[in-house]
Amino acid sequence: MEAIFAATLGILTASGVYLLLRARTFPVVLGLTLISYAVNLFLFAMGRLQTGVVTVIGEGAVYADPLPQALVLTAIVIGFAMTAFVVVLALRSVGETQTDHVDGQEPAQ
Repeated sequence: MEAIFAATLGILTASGVYLLLRARTFPVVLGLTLISYAVNLFLFAMGRLQTGVVTVIGEGAVYADPLPQALVLTAIVIGFAMTAFVVVLALRSVGETQTDHVDGQEPAQ
């Protein structure tokens, strides 16, 4: 289970970095979103992956740690706001420069 989870985190992070290095605005936004998802999953994994454990309140001797859950919830809200801001910023950039290239200039062919 941990190996699959680690591989998923690695794939999400690698895909996000690859998309961040693209020269167009939409892949950059997708790359930021994928890296945000990878960080959220990493924070969630800090609470230890266990099955059959009581969440926070209930009967049982072993409880799940609620701090990573709170961190992930906060990170989701911040990530959504960041994505909305970057999309608006990209749309404004396309409107002013008439291109969706990240630096505002088309590469010379």
